[in-house]
Amino acid sequence: MSAEWEETTLADISADVSYGYTESASDQKVGPRFLRITDIQNGVVNWGNVPYCPISKADHGKYRLQSGDIVVARTGNSTGENFLYRGIEDAVFASYLIRFRINHEEADPAFIWYNLRSKRWWNFINSSKTGSAQAGANAKVLGQFSLSLPPLAEQKSIAQVLAALDDKIELNRRMNETLEALAQSLFKSWFVDATQSALPKGWRETTLADAIVIHDSKRIPLSSRERAVRRGKYPYHGAASVMDYVDDFLFDGVYTLIGEDGSVVNDDDTPVLQYVWGKFWVNNHAHVLTGKNGVSVEHLLLFLKTVNIRPFVTGAVQPKLNQGNLCRVPFVLPPESVCKEFAGIIEPMFARIRANTEESRTLAALRDALLPKLLSGELRVPATAKFMEAHA
Repeated sequence: MSAEWEETTLADISADVSYGYTESASDQKVGPRFLRITDIQNGVVNWGNVPYCPISKADHGKYRLQSGDIVVARTGNSTGENFLYRGIEDAVFASYLIRFRINHEEADPAFIWYNLRSKRWWNFINSSKTGSAQAGANAKVLGQFSLSLPPLAEQKSIAQVLAALDDKIELNRRMNETLEALAQSLFKSWFVDATQSALPKGWRETTLADAIVIHDSKRIPLSSRERAVRRGKYPYHGAASVMDYVDDFLFDGVYTLIGEDGSVVNDDDTPVLQYVWGKFWVNNHAHVLTGKNGVSVEHLLLFLKTVNIRPFVTGAVQPKLNQGNLCRVPFVLPPESVCKEFAGIIEPMFARIRANTEESRTLAALRDALLPKLLSGELRVPATAKFMEAHA
């Protein structure tokens, strides 16, 4: 680390530290956006999902976020989750968030925020949380997080390098969101709107059993102890997400996973789904599906996103969607030629989605490799180009 770097704390470089507004969100589009803990996911906020909050002029001024503010979650499993506000929406912040308003003359907010995305930050959070029922951390504790500050110009240069990677990741995310919405719209046009009055000739009402191949017999669950000794590069999927990475794979290709046990139903009653590809492992809590009779994996995925799966789920304490009930889900099966024509249109969209996702994973890995080196001064900005080339 250069002699120009100075040691400080989050509190010392904050012009103001405040707790958020205690109020409930509104379903009405009245007032500013009301940013809550649940709206922050891995440092990203989808403002379209953030509710509004009726608020007085005085409270609006007190709790209104300014560009460069960093909000940090202070309670529960979300403790430490944080977000850098860039002034996109008029917004106030909720009571379980703490706002650190960075002194812009001393520190670059983006540089500070990247410190709050580092392993050092999460190690600090895990060692600082207190409370047994609902662990958390207050403003005084969070403010004690230590940082190394280079000169302001270098802070900004470091943040720009990291932000360029994040911006491309975010661009890919938005592109995928657009592609998925377009694919869903095409599905509705082809298979929902077209059957409102009567089924076209050759189409038939049947069940999902005539549209899916179930590959569950190939699944093998691994205990956490087994996974610990079999660490590797292949994703290990559970009912709702990747749970781990192991040293081998069971499947290779493009599949749709649908939750079988535990995480089975979303809040809107649709099934818990994963669109997966490449080489991966699946435990016995997710059904592994492909299509048949011309139905592509993507056609299947788009259909399942529209299904109310709750009537087919059993078990109150441990929800379960067994194979038999899954196969009973009503399905309108067009002629194979229609399914293949539809596949020909949407499969290139999903190929682009997969490529964007893979690129974002590579960029995220590069960012995560750069992050500690740049924040510690081990790697200086002029040398990042060579580092990125070597790790591309």
